[in-house]
Amino acid sequence: MINKHKLSHTLNRMFSLHPKLIDFDLSRLKLLMKKFNNPQNRLQNVIHIAGTNGKGSTASFLKEILEYHKLSVNLYTSPHLINFNERIKINNKFISDETLIKILEEVEKKNANNPITFFEITTAAAIIAFQRQPSDVNIFETGLGGRLDATNIIENKKLTIITKIGFDHIEFLGEKIEEIAREKAGIFRKNTPVIIAKQKNVKARQTLLECAKHLKN
Repeated sequence: MINKHKLSHTLNRMFSLHPKLIDFDLSRLKLLMKKFNNPQNRLQNVIHIAGTNGKGSTASFLKEILEYHKLSVNLYTSPHLINFNERIKINNKFISDETLIKILEEVEKKNANNPITFFEITTAAAIIAFQRQPSDVNIFETGLGGRLDATNIIENKKLTIITKIGFDHIEFLGEKIEEIAREKAGIFRKNTPVIIAKQKNVKARQTLLECAKHLKN
């Protein structure tokens, strides 16, 4: 209980580091990760998932399939249901309070009171945890969008996945389905396979395919 109490206080401090809950700008996180010698660049076999619906379930299905085949998996998802630790799974176990507190305090110290959003700083914690406790596969679910989502600081990916695209967070991603799809497609990387789920919206599907084709050229 002492650790849960301390973790709650630590997470509350993270909330106070930026006046906005959402502020798309990867420069803050890139600067912070540089102070840790860019651990995101040392992660192996990263699977990155974006979309409007089905991200979390797709991540969970993949984890179960990979573990069935005797592979170890680290998993970062959001939001959580009860405890924040649910967001960060290391080899099929929630990150411990002790490990999470230690990493968050390290991140807080390195950040040196610079403005940074809660999701950015907790994504940094997940990346550091995964780098320190390596697994065969690392799965990341985007929080919101894709192109400017904190998880997209990872450049080296084994696979990218787009689930069903719909109208979500139009104030951040755009009012047209093509704009939203383009933001989600921001997780694509050149020479990296992408799986696109069946799309009910034809314009969303066309936009995703165009984005993928553009990277191939």
